[in-house]
Amino acid sequence: MSIKISKEDALAYHSRKPEGKIEVVPTKMLSSQRDLALAYSPGVAEPCLAIHENPDDTFKYTAKGNLVGVISNGTAVLGLGDIGPSASKPVMEGKGVLFKKFAGIDVFDIEIDEKDPKKFIDIVRSLEPTFGGINLEDIKAPECFEIEETLKGMLNIPVMHDDQHGTAIITGAALLNALEINGKNIEECRFVVIGAGASATACTKTYKSLGAKHIIMIDKDGVIRKDREDLTAAHAEFATDLDINSIDEALDGADVLLGLSAGNILQPEQLLKMAHDPIVFTLANPNPEIAYELAMSTRDDIIMATGRSDHPNQVNNVLGFPYIFRGALDVRAKAINEEMKIAAIKAIADLAKEPVPELVNKAYNDENLVFGKNYLIPKPLDPRLITTISPAVAKAAMESGVARINITDWEQYKAELNERVGLDSKFISRMINRSKQQPKRIVFAEADNKRILKAAQNIVDEGIGLPVLLGPKDKISRLISENNLDLTDIEIIDPREDQATLDRYSEHLYQKRKRKGITPHEAGKLMKDRNYYGCMMLEMGEADAFVSGLTKDYPRAIRPALHTIGVSERSKKVAGMYVINHKKGPFFFADTTVNVDPSAEDLVDIIGLTADKVKFFGFEPRIAVLSYTNFGSGKGKIPERVQQATAMAKERYPNLIIEGDIQANVALDTELQQENYPFSALADKGANTFIFPNLSSGNIAYKLIMQIGGAEAIGPILLGMKKPVHILQLGSTIREIVNMASIAVVDAQMRDKLNTKDD
Repeated sequence: MSIKISKEDALAYHSRKPEGKIEVVPTKMLSSQRDLALAYSPGVAEPCLAIHENPDDTFKYTAKGNLVGVISNGTAVLGLGDIGPSASKPVMEGKGVLFKKFAGIDVFDIEIDEKDPKKFIDIVRSLEPTFGGINLEDIKAPECFEIEETLKGMLNIPVMHDDQHGTAIITGAALLNALEINGKNIEECRFVVIGAGASATACTKTYKSLGAKHIIMIDKDGVIRKDREDLTAAHAEFATDLDINSIDEALDGADVLLGLSAGNILQPEQLLKMAHDPIVFTLANPNPEIAYELAMSTRDDIIMATGRSDHPNQVNNVLGFPYIFRGALDVRAKAINEEMKIAAIKAIADLAKEPVPELVNKAYNDENLVFGKNYLIPKPLDPRLITTISPAVAKAAMESGVARINITDWEQYKAELNERVGLDSKFISRMINRSKQQPKRIVFAEADNKRILKAAQNIVDEGIGLPVLLGPKDKISRLISENNLDLTDIEIIDPREDQATLDRYSEHLYQKRKRKGITPHEAGKLMKDRNYYGCMMLEMGEADAFVSGLTKDYPRAIRPALHTIGVSERSKKVAGMYVINHKKGPFFFADTTVNVDPSAEDLVDIIGLTADKVKFFGFEPRIAVLSYTNFGSGKGKIPERVQQATAMAKERYPNLIIEGDIQANVALDTELQQENYPFSALADKGANTFIFPNLSSGNIAYKLIMQIGGAEAIGPILLGMKKPVHILQLGSTIREIVNMASIAVVDAQMRDKLNTKDD
């Protein structure tokens, strides 16, 4: 639905201190006199001299390579018109915020008080040493054409007027997908473009690049015909010599309508003139050329897009410009050329055909976004945009000869892209890459859930593992079809349909737990439960890992694994650990899910389990055993228990870095420890692994961090099981399921290696 913003709310938002929407934040430490001397005088002289000797070193020693100038003269601001450079500043700041949020690109917004194109060009040209790229914004036509083309010829950095090319790229992707759905050939289609401004002109040029041949353009004075004497050079390119003199005549039999003009200028009867299965992009804001509801009630065969967020297929430039500039900057491109724009179009179009992440469905309050008439292009909050569009643009820059540097490791590049915007870290990237090296069979007990199926699709597509889906085959097949998934070769098992396997599994469970009170009848009944069945597949060596818990609370989900598989011979306890993925690196929290009130001995076991898993993930555990006190500064049951556990753990695990009792903030603050507790084992590097004194504190901590701490929680990862069993958090997203699956696969790989060594 559309978000309504009042004037008061908008003004209060922008005036709240600090005023505006952007600030400059140092990227280096400035906490000492030495830091200041390095940042400015005398330390700054050395990079200055290096750049003077080799100008390309500006990318090495300054922020230029990640800095875009958003530049305007305020002559065509949104729908507000020529309101001047000062009044355009909130929009330019907003553009900068979008660059940062979606692509990790820093921006200086520059508002220039100059309408003369030549003088404006001279000013922008002089700014080339400052920026890695220039985003021209809200400059009126026809001056914008001259300004952009001239600057592109003068500068050796990417220049793009987003008002032109952004809309062209997004609608180009939507057009390709709409044509595919309708089975139409772009070269044979008849196009009508209503509007002849910067966006309409750029869109039309782009459609021609994609293959369009039959185009009629209409401006405020009518059809742009070759016999008109008032045509600009930009419009003459699209002039027709056909005997067409009105919108009605142009629309008769037309396949595609692009509107970039004014709201509510089209009538239903005009849409009825169009060919079968028409494609209608009406992008006037805030109201399209014909209301969405009216258009859809007029014809049921329309594929429609607008600029509004409350309608399907919103054409939003944020789908393009952040990622296009990101790809261009990362190869130090000298320009954004046609090849790069076409690559962006195709990448956006292809992404719309992929299964949609659950977090996107939730963000847009839609339970089932699937490629089709109402989903032609991805949603702006889709986290996959940066790793889809930017690499495509970077490759096109390299292949077309405008890149100064080349990318060779594309998987590493994608990981770096995600790190820039806080979507991922080296930790989970490493897990996914490791899982791909030797995919394993992962049993999903809740496969009649579309989130599990979409995760399974991602797992297959990325080569992470081989999903085995448990549940009613007819329901699973229907969900696969409804969600446009391709899981044709994936094994689906309905435990109720294979009595021989049920009998075999039931007998094994009975033999294992007959002295725990279970009867043969009860074993048979339990084995019809998919959690018991899936765990038994793992126990019998017929699968490599088991994942469940999406729809059940944690105790119910873990019980079948404990009964069927049990605790590892190397362990006495089972515990749960979360990985907190933060820009400062991963942190490990335990126990967060299993042990309610562990004893000192239990804490020692949890420390051992957690340390092993942290090492398994490739990190040195630096363990803080937490309390509300520091090194005996207070009395109480928890500090005393933690002190006892720490002493026992240091004796049992002499090679581990362990400290406690210690408060969480102190464990992280090395300067504070060095000043007050220099004896602390964590005083040098601080803690990365936290052992909580009870379940309440651990559970509360990770949930708070998930909600307000700017970090992603991965888990819970089950520690101490004999085989790779991992229990999802109730309601996990597709992303979280895939992350857990990759961890489960790597877990299985490592256990295979251990078993091989033991043999």
